[in-house]
Amino acid sequence: MTSEELLALLAAVGHAQRLRIIGELAQGRVHVSELARRLGLSRPLLYMHLERLEKAGLVTGALELSDDGKAMKFFALAPFDVHVTVDTVLSALREDRMQPAAAERDTGKKKGTPT
Repeated sequence: MTSEELLALLAAVGHAQRLRIIGELAQGRVHVSELARRLGLSRPLLYMHLERLEKAGLVTGALELSDDGKAMKFFALAPFDVHVTVDTVLSALREDRMQPAAAERDTGKKKGTPT
């Protein structure tokens, strides 16, 4: 996990509405309109929060067709286990430093070499 991924995860769980969404989805998969009703949120606002959670890998969304052919978006909680320790942060920072080196190896170029 890079520091960017760690920050996305922390930002995703660092909001009261997103915690409420996780709480609702912990009870099972839900259609987005039903989830909006349960939480008292507008669908556009809910989608914004769900996008953050999905980007962080905490929820998954899937489109399904109803019997009448209408597209319906369902969301479910993805299994996750979040532990933030000093080691978690140091590991993310090490991963950040390793990514440019791996990219250089993949392209066979060194940093600062003109293309």
